[in-house]
Amino acid sequence: MENIYLLMIVALAVLAIADLIVGVSNDAVNFLNSAIGSKAVSFKTIMIVASLGVAIGAIFSSGMMEVARKGIFNPGEFMFSEIMIIFMAVMITDILLLDFFNSIGMPTSTTVSIVFELLGASVAIALIKIGNDGGNISDLVKYINTSKATQIIFGILLSVVIAFSVGAIVQWFTRLLLSFNFDKKAKWVGALFGGLAISAISYFIFIKGIGGTAFAKESYSILGGLTIKHYIENEVLIILLISFTFWSIISYIYLTVLKFNIYKLIILIGTFALALAFAGNDLVNFIGVPIAAWQSYQEWSISGVPADQFNMGILAEAVKTPTIMLFVAGMVMVATLWFSSKAKAVVKTSIDLASSQGETKERFQPNFLSRGFVRTAVGLSDFVKLMIPSGTQEKIDRRFEKPTIHLEKNKTYELPAFDMVRAAVNLMVASVLISIATSMKLPLSTTYVTFMVAMGTSLADKAWGAESAVYRVAGVLNVIGGWFFTAIIAFVAAAIIAYLINLHVPSMVGILLLIAFLLLSRNYLTHSKKQKELKAEGQLIRAESSSIQGVVHESAHNIANAIKRVNRIYTGAINGLSKQDLIALKQNKKQVEKLTNEIDELRDNIFYFIKNLDESSVAASNFYINILGYLQDMSQSLEYISKVSYKHVNNNHKKLKFNQIKELKQIDTLLENLFSNTQTTFENRSFEDIGEILKTKKDLFTEITDKIQKQVERTRTEEVSPKNTTLYFSLLLETKDLLTATMNLLEEFYHANDGTTQIHKIIKEEEIDE
Repeated sequence: MENIYLLMIVALAVLAIADLIVGVSNDAVNFLNSAIGSKAVSFKTIMIVASLGVAIGAIFSSGMMEVARKGIFNPGEFMFSEIMIIFMAVMITDILLLDFFNSIGMPTSTTVSIVFELLGASVAIALIKIGNDGGNISDLVKYINTSKATQIIFGILLSVVIAFSVGAIVQWFTRLLLSFNFDKKAKWVGALFGGLAISAISYFIFIKGIGGTAFAKESYSILGGLTIKHYIENEVLIILLISFTFWSIISYIYLTVLKFNIYKLIILIGTFALALAFAGNDLVNFIGVPIAAWQSYQEWSISGVPADQFNMGILAEAVKTPTIMLFVAGMVMVATLWFSSKAKAVVKTSIDLASSQGETKERFQPNFLSRGFVRTAVGLSDFVKLMIPSGTQEKIDRRFEKPTIHLEKNKTYELPAFDMVRAAVNLMVASVLISIATSMKLPLSTTYVTFMVAMGTSLADKAWGAESAVYRVAGVLNVIGGWFFTAIIAFVAAAIIAYLINLHVPSMVGILLLIAFLLLSRNYLTHSKKQKELKAEGQLIRAESSSIQGVVHESAHNIANAIKRVNRIYTGAINGLSKQDLIALKQNKKQVEKLTNEIDELRDNIFYFIKNLDESSVAASNFYINILGYLQDMSQSLEYISKVSYKHVNNNHKKLKFNQIKELKQIDTLLENLFSNTQTTFENRSFEDIGEILKTKKDLFTEITDKIQKQVERTRTEEVSPKNTTLYFSLLLETKDLLTATMNLLEEFYHANDGTTQIHKIIKEEEIDE
């Protein structure tokens, strides 16, 4: 039996590495979103600073491993064989749960997941023990640390509300003081803000990043026999006052003598601090359980006592983790930070919700809760405005006016999602709240705090305007719902897996590990496939040019992309219908929906496109709007063709007749030639070839009309299936509409500014002017 436990230790070690990867992918959002969203410094610099924080924090995280050994359950009530079942169930559940959230690009809490997994697995094993001993449910409190679980649940609710509220309040007053023109304020104002922010973040580094480490818990004579942690906690005011004075002076020198941007320094220090704390304190979420299992195995293997009789009270004692393990874990975390595409997806969700002071694609649809919250907020805002004198309100409104950004013509810019003041406040407030909670020994999640602070500051900054508020609130509710879903599913899944392993340890461990491996592999392959498809297919891009030249070229790119996809989707519908392939038709429907959504997104941004146009190029707006209209007509025709084809096969109606399939294939071949030639024309920008393509218009329409006439004759003489007749006519008529929209689009390019030669003439003139 000893061999099975050794194999379990090896399996837990492999799971620990995998859990590090999926865990960092999830938690990277905690310390990267403010720096990346504000574009304060280059992405490479941000990653280097964060990597240093993660590496240093990991090495000094030994003292934080206690929670996995004794934080949730009472180890003295369990035997070695039972503890190993709990630990194995926890790790299998954790890696699958985090990978699921990473795959959908949603941030969740690794702290909550590991805590509730430990709780669920230990409850399951405790109930089995109670049942075997003939006890009752009230005996459960002997095995489980119920007060700790209650604290954590309370901490979740409290941290969500407090972080959001404090973030909003601090950001509102900060913006009132600094406005959006913060770089034009007096140097002493920036110095004081820098002193305050860096002091708060520095204290956070000590209390949260270093305070939880092993050496911080040792006493030193220079500190009057106190430990570093106790000294920091006892002398808060003195430390903060000295720190504020020191950093204010440094900030003033930084601004006046060195002429550097103090906000960039705040953001870099804040990013380092949160990365340090993340690795130093959250590393236990990923490797705490495997290390506890390894230490348990070491003690049991030298005891000579049977596994089901060896009491695990040893876990209640303080045990240091070997530094080499922490170093290896830190290196895995740093590597994941640099190379994980899933980490980038999770960061994107947070930045999108915290949102741009510009616009971003809304990822979540509004619901009745988000609409209700927004209506309530608007009502309260209107009420407060009535209570404030109009003159005062006007002064406040001016402080929140966003400056107009003037960009050079015909250049592509990726603007920051928010400015450096908001990024600095995000880091400062998150640091202070986590520091206070840590000093008061209150449990909370860094994910919850950093995410909700970002949401609060974005609300106070009026990033959630009337155009986007319901979408952003819906997104926040989705994420918060995901957090509570994490707790519930972690508890239930870990309990079930622990129960299954207990049935027969050797076989169930093998089966469950195989299932976990297959699920992880499938998720990885699915994610990789999606990334490759997106890279190969590309997306329709929003027109950002302010001249006719830029609009023509950007539109040509979109048309080439759209036509390629239209061609593939139409052929897919005809092939799926001819083979009665329901799966292919369902996939085709998804492709149409994706294309339609991208075209709708372009139409939603027409306002910003028109605002960006030069005075001399306003006529380009009509051209661009018409192009989008024809693309939308094409997508609607494809949507109908795809829908009726899927519906016909899904309802098990009769297959189309041989002649009908043959005729549809003939039309598909003709359209494929049309679409291929059109795609090539727009990819090569050879607009002079459009005239040749348009010459085929009459023949194509004649071909479709002939097919319609043939079906009319068949219906009168031999057709006996009403469903087939309806479907066939629907496909031909909608194909006719698709062809009409395509030809209209080509004619729009052909006739733009009196023909394609004129387009080239305009382009050449603009190139000469430049």
